[in-house]
Amino acid sequence: MKKNMNKNAIVIDGSNVSFDDIIAVARYGLPVQISNAGKFIRKMEKTQKILMDSMRQDIPVYGVTTGYGKSCGKRMPLEIALKNGANILTFHGCGTGEPIGIEETRAAMLCRIICLARGYSGVSVALLQQLADFLNHGITPVVPCEGSVGASGDLTPMSYIAACLAGEREVIYQNERMPAAEALKKTGLKQYRYQPKEPLAMLNGTTTMTGIAVIAVERAWRILSAAISATALSIHALKGNVQHYHPVISEAKPFPGQKFVAAQILGLLKARVSVRQLEDDALETLQDPYSLRCAPQVAGVLYDSLEWIKKWVETEANSSNDNPLFDPKTGEVLMGGNFYGGHIAFAMDGLKAALASVADMCDRQIMLLVNPNLNRGLPGDLVRKSGREKGLRHGFKAMSISSSALTAEALKATMPAASFSRSTESHNQDKVSMGTIAARDAERVCVLTERVVAIHLLAAAQACDIRNNIAARPALAGLLKNIRKVSAPVVDDRAMDKDIENICEAIKYSDFFKIKP
Repeated sequence: MKKNMNKNAIVIDGSNVSFDDIIAVARYGLPVQISNAGKFIRKMEKTQKILMDSMRQDIPVYGVTTGYGKSCGKRMPLEIALKNGANILTFHGCGTGEPIGIEETRAAMLCRIICLARGYSGVSVALLQQLADFLNHGITPVVPCEGSVGASGDLTPMSYIAACLAGEREVIYQNERMPAAEALKKTGLKQYRYQPKEPLAMLNGTTTMTGIAVIAVERAWRILSAAISATALSIHALKGNVQHYHPVISEAKPFPGQKFVAAQILGLLKARVSVRQLEDDALETLQDPYSLRCAPQVAGVLYDSLEWIKKWVETEANSSNDNPLFDPKTGEVLMGGNFYGGHIAFAMDGLKAALASVADMCDRQIMLLVNPNLNRGLPGDLVRKSGREKGLRHGFKAMSISSSALTAEALKATMPAASFSRSTESHNQDKVSMGTIAARDAERVCVLTERVVAIHLLAAAQACDIRNNIAARPALAGLLKNIRKVSAPVVDDRAMDKDIENICEAIKYSDFFKIKP
């Protein structure tokens, strides 16, 4: 892995934090520094004072001097409200399922710092510092993935992060799962003692879904680059028609994504010899099948989707999305619905559809490569003759089956999660976003598509090895060399599961296939 070395730390001072900086913290461990600038400290203290003044003046403050949700009609006197807040962490401890990934959890933690640092939430700088200390020491709460409807935000998953700050529940520290209190002791950190409204401020918002979405978007960019690379290798191996990617075609239909993908394919196919020497000259090969010919139109949709999805995710990450908020200018207590994850839900539903379409395109190209009736002279299932072993060999036969299964599962997961909004919590939460489920779906489709693209890269590399003329295209020769660093050619049949895993790791973390947008 490569760390982002452009900065020594991310400074949190209430201003916007870029998408790339969130990735740098979540994935590469870039330190987080809470600003000690007077202007920032005063901004944070101002809404905290509004909160305390409201409580003393007996002004109802949702979730602080009242019950939660449908129970907001119940009131608590000041002396009880000052001590009652942490109870929300307890009764929301009902998450189920496997833990959210470490990178996703770290992204969520940073997003919560950013949210609370905007200065509308009435929380202390000390809370932000505790979150930053967890990130900087590499302490990651264990957060069950299931249990959030995405409004009133990510209550249940965030209760696990909030509880860990106070030394409860479990964390991952130095690659070991252990009680949070033990990790705090090892790092010399103290258990956090929550002030009024802070437990609610930790839970009420879109943080978990946004953290998952950040990692999914970054991962999708890398998958797109790898799919473009695999497509270019496939075009070469299948003696495809380079004219399909002519710039004028994209000028005539000027979607930026289509133009980008076509240009990248053309760049990878640049040859030292006449392209006519590398293309099939049979009459029926005048036009290639759609999965090749329309690759810019298919993968371009993912490119264009990522452009707006990334902006939406970055906007959500830099928002105040808890409830209630405090107006620093007027001192008003404002109760609203910024915790609703509708934008993340729509963005992630769109992302998984665009990703699955790319998986489908790659799977169809794999079928072209392995089918002797379609692959323009390549051996069936890309079986190479070694002369060392008698009997039948099956090459990429099973790999194509696996690709088809993975693609079908990805396509099946594209049902919009937002369409399944349902009333809960005594009809108080009667319209919810399902944003966290949409983000988890997108993460799953990333995993599936990544695996399809890995198989595609391996099949295309095998086909190019068989053609044995890749040197005519230097950029493709470089791609093939990178693939061969982690996966040897298939001569005699062997298990390929580790090869798929190695290529997936290369897609996710290396720059083997990275094409900058």
